[in-house]
Amino acid sequence: MRTSRNFIDTQDLGPDVIRAQMDLIRLLKQADKQNACPRLLEGASLGMIFEEASTRTRVSFEVAMTKLGGPCVCTSSPERSIWARRRTSPTPPEVLSAGWWTRWRSAPSNTRHRHRLRASTLEVPVINGLTDYNHPTQAVCDVFTMTEHTDKPFSELTVVFVGDATNVCTSTAHDRDHARWHVHPRPPGAVRDQGAVADRPGRDRQERGTFTAAATSRPRTSRTRSSNADYIYTDLWWWFGQEAEIPDRVKAFKPRYQVNAQLMARAPEHAKFMHCLPASRGVEATDEVMDSAQSIIYDQSENRLHTEKGLLAWYITPNLEHPTPALRAYHEGRIESFLHDAVTR
Repeated sequence: MRTSRNFIDTQDLGPDVIRAQMDLIRLLKQADKQNACPRLLEGASLGMIFEEASTRTRVSFEVAMTKLGGPCVCTSSPERSIWARRRTSPTPPEVLSAGWWTRWRSAPSNTRHRHRLRASTLEVPVINGLTDYNHPTQAVCDVFTMTEHTDKPFSELTVVFVGDATNVCTSTAHDRDHARWHVHPRPPGAVRDQGAVADRPGRDRQERGTFTAAATSRPRTSRTRSSNADYIYTDLWWWFGQEAEIPDRVKAFKPRYQVNAQLMARAPEHAKFMHCLPASRGVEATDEVMDSAQSIIYDQSENRLHTEKGLLAWYITPNLEHPTPALRAYHEGRIESFLHDAVTR
């Protein structure tokens, strides 16, 4: 099965790869539930680089790598400032290139190109955890979570995204490339650049499902779409560095783009509510919706762990060479003999 060495963009995955990844994540989740997760990555290590605070993403990758048998090293902003002051030194990715995952935050206009250039210079797999442009690991998690809550084929699913055109909205829209579902994001165009939800050139239109990229300021349109929804998805209305915009954003979005009981009532009874978390309760979604029987937000959150296990195993295992027991015993004997002679001499 043809697959990229790196996972940078949701559109890096073809339909056959994403379906195989779903099967792998499912197997790992079943094993984990019985406390029998295989230690597939013994001998490998994971380096993580964060340019902003993270809890769920960082913890899910750390625990996933630990369960798979390998250690994890995490660097954040203070360590990165040291690298920045020593411009002649190798970059963190070059130093931590031993089967590592990284998270950059950079401008949406050049994010994909910058990441591909950086990843192409390394000899280890790179997994992009999040950028301003998209959130590919969350996208895989969301696909997996949806498979657990529907018996429909993907081609018959309708996903309605309500709110800002965030990186999660972009990833959900691009999921149609491999899932072939119908996605209807409805973000107001005045708040974010709508180029983020544009088609990627060169894709075969027969490979993907229907995707409506038009922005709207008419909530009635969103409510009409929700009447056919299998999943209603929303995300935060602001992120790091946008705190000064909070009053304007709340004014622009609330209550027209809030997921509340009235909006959910227009959806079919089987429709599920999704949010990638963290959430601002009572803002983009009400407590009534988030805590309802239709909400699967905590299933999404748990599945980030199983998704990270699947992605790490998928991308690192092909590059990992396990020594034979004989080779391990040979080196252990040589080193023990050396230490015995050196210490007792």
